[in-house]
Amino acid sequence: MNKTGAYEFCVIVPIYNEEDNMHRLEKELSTYIHSASVKTCILFVDDGSKDQSKLRMQEICDRNDGFFYISFTRNNGLSAAIKAGIDMAQSAYVGYIDADLQTTPADFELLLPHRKDYELVMGIRTGRKDSLGKKLSSKIANNFRRMMTHDGVEDTGCPLKVINATYAKRIPMFTGMHRFLPALIQLQHGKVKQIPVRHFERVAGQSKFHLWNRLISPFMDCFAYRWMKKRYINYAIAVDNL
Repeated sequence: MNKTGAYEFCVIVPIYNEEDNMHRLEKELSTYIHSASVKTCILFVDDGSKDQSKLRMQEICDRNDGFFYISFTRNNGLSAAIKAGIDMAQSAYVGYIDADLQTTPADFELLLPHRKDYELVMGIRTGRKDSLGKKLSSKIANNFRRMMTHDGVEDTGCPLKVINATYAKRIPMFTGMHRFLPALIQLQHGKVKQIPVRHFERVAGQSKFHLWNRLISPFMDCFAYRWMKKRYINYAIAVDNL
C-alpha cells in the first residue's frame, strides 16, 4: 500500500544537489506537518543528485514519520520530478515547494482553506529577495507567458501550490511544464486562485536557474504549449455500463 494514501495532503519537494539545505528542510517541514490544518506528509523526489542529498534525504525519512522519498536513476529535470511526485502521491491534494525554501511551508496554510473551491491554489511571491537580474528576467518571462497562454496568472514561478490530485494526475506533462501548471489546470476547466505569500533569500546551496532556463527556454516552451493546447483532448463520460 502506498503510504501517502493515508494523508489528505502530500507536499512534493524536488531535490537536486541541496545537501546544504537538507537540515533546514527537515526542521521546517517537520514543524509544518505537525501543525498543519490537514493531515500532511512530505514526498522528496531526488532528481539524480551528485552530492550527499540522497543520503541526507533517506536519513530524514528514516527518523521522521510522514516523510517519504523516491529517487531517480539520473537527473531528469524539475518537471520530471514534479510529475513523478504527482504520479506517486495517493493523497486527495498534492502540494509543491522548492528545496531552497525561498518560500515557507507555513504559508500552505494560506492556500489550503481554498482547496475545495479551486482546483489549483497558488502563491504569488511578495517582497521578492532575488537579484535585480533574476526579478527582471522573471517579469519578462511571466508577461510573455500570460500573453501566450491567457492564464491570467501573475507569478507562475512561485513554487508554493496546492492542486486537486485528480486534476494534477491528468496534467499533460512535458519538459518545462512546471511553468504552465495554471494553464494546464485551466485546460481541464479547473479554477485557479492566487494568494500572496512571503519570499525569502536563499541561505544555502546554489540556484539551478540561469539565463537559459529562466528566460530563453520559457519562451520556447510557450510555443510548445500553444501547439499542444490546440490538440489537447478533454472529455467527460456521461454514462457507462462497465
